[in-house]
Parts: sequence; structure tokens; C-alpha cells
Amino acid sequence: MNPVSFFTDLRVVAASALTACLLWGSAFPAVKYGYALWHITPGDIPGLLLFAGCRFTLAGALVIGFAALTGLRVFDLTPKRWGQVILLGLVLTSLQYLFFYLGLARTSGVRGAILNAAGPFFSVILVHFIRRDDRLHLRTVIGCLAGFLGVVAINQGGGPSASPYHLTGEGFIIASSFCMAAAGIYGKAVSREINPMVMTGWQLFIGGAVLILTGRLAGGTLAPAGVGGAALLG
Repeated sequence: MNPVSFFTDLRVVAASALTACLLWGSAFPAVKYGYALWHITPGDIPGLLLFAGCRFTLAGALVIGFAALTGLRVFDLTPKRWGQVILLGLVLTSLQYLFFYLGLARTSGVRGAILNAAGPFFSVILVHFIRRDDRLHLRTVIGCLAGFLGVVAINQGGGPSASPYHLTGEGFIIASSFCMAAAGIYGKAVSREINPMVMTGWQLFIGGAVLILTGRLAGGTLAPAGVGGAALLG
């Protein structure tokens, strides 16, 4: 089967999207558990940034390595393309995950996952002002309002969602979602000029390296976490 027709098949698209959602959803409990394994407290901001940076730098290196093994020219980018990838890495990885990791340390994994669902609504609104061929319509507005009200309603329930809200907790998770939405729209445009795998690998690597550098300059360290911590990071 032609690879293009395979990956545009509706069943493959749906299965890929569901798998991505499953992996993304697993990040919330995994990160929270990682904090415990690596002995990182909510107030240890340098440590949080260092942990995030290690994850994304390693992930980026793996993607770049895989891309190179498949024959892609991972270093063959013009200065303009390098600039686009660096900007994407700073926003989609460094800035987004700075908010994400700091916010998740101050809220529950359940609430963080629910609030992160606001990201698609930001995307729908932002794309209306950026792309002329993708405007808001009445049904879209109604759908967004219904979805956003659903997010609000779920957060008013009992259990972990009943705890007070904090700007540096839930507020940072929402800010992370906004960064993801904005950078996602930009990344889609960049991916028309750069192979998506190469683009993803470099933006993860660069964004993660910035987080590591920031965490280290702020005095962050990671305590030995044993086999369990290393496995979770991997």
C-alpha cells in the first residue's frame, strides 16, 4: 500500500489520534510519579525544569536518530529553517513545558488532564484569526462553548477537583495549553517546508536543552532515582 494513502485512511487517522491521546493522557500520572521517584518537590523549580529538560532532550535525540536511520537529512536546514525550528522549540517545548511542569506540581494529575482539554478550544479560536480558509461558524462556536463548559463542570465536582485553584497551578496548566495551541498552528505551517519528523526531533531537542540549561543555571540537581526512575524517564 502507498504510505500516503495508508496514513490518510480514516481508520488509520482515528487509531493514530486515539493512540496519541492515550500517550498524552499517560503523561500526567507518569510525570507526577516521576516527581516522587526523582525526589522532586513542588517548590524545587530548578529540579522540575531539569527533569523536564532531560525528558525532551532525550526524546528529541531519539527522534533525530530514528530520522537519520530512515535516510532523512537531519542537518540539511537553511538558516531560515533553523530559526523556525528554534522558535518552535522555545515555544512548543521550553515555554509550554515550563508552564506544564510547574503547574502540574501544584495541582492534581486528574485536574491537570481535564484543564489541558482547553487546548483544542484555543486552537479553534486562534486559527480563525490566522487562516482565512478556516473560520469560526455558529456550530463551531456552540461546540466550543459546550466543550469548555464541560471542562468547567467537571472541575466543580468532588474529589481532587474540589481543592482550591491556584494561578501557579491550574493557571499554568491553561497557559501551557495556550502555548501548545499557538505553537501547534505555527508548527503545522513549518512542517510544509521541513520534514515533520526532523522538525519534531529538533524542536524537542532544542527546547529540552534550554530547559536543562535553565534548570542547571538556577542550581537544579536530580537525585539518583534507581532503576524505576530511569525506566520511567526512558
